[in-house]
Amino acid sequence: MSMQTPLARARGLGSAKEGVHHWWAQRLTAIALVPLSLWFIYSLVAITGAEYAVVIAWLGQPINAVLMLLFLFSLYYHAMLGVQVVIEDYIDSEGQKIACLILVKFLVFLAGISAAISVLKIYLGS
Repeated sequence: MSMQTPLARARGLGSAKEGVHHWWAQRLTAIALVPLSLWFIYSLVAITGAEYAVVIAWLGQPINAVLMLLFLFSLYYHAMLGVQVVIEDYIDSEGQKIACLILVKFLVFLAGISAAISVLKIYLGS
């Protein structure tokens, strides 16, 4: 039997006031990914079998570059939010949880920046 009061046991376990923001962010990115994914699939089908120069010219168009960047940003952010929930729910050790969250955020940031730089490099013709 613990000598702590109920308030002392509950301290640090309550709401961090971020759950609603996280929930909304995941829902909004999911909604954004619906049309962006349809555009992406349609585009992949349309350029299937095209030569390298045609694909580069396609991604060099402003609307396609912007939509690709929006798709990548939404996809990576949505994936990060989803993996974060899994880590928070299934890893019990606080140290491992924090390490995994930092690693996931770093990897998603690295992948997102790499993808964005690739799209921008093609768009800008460098």
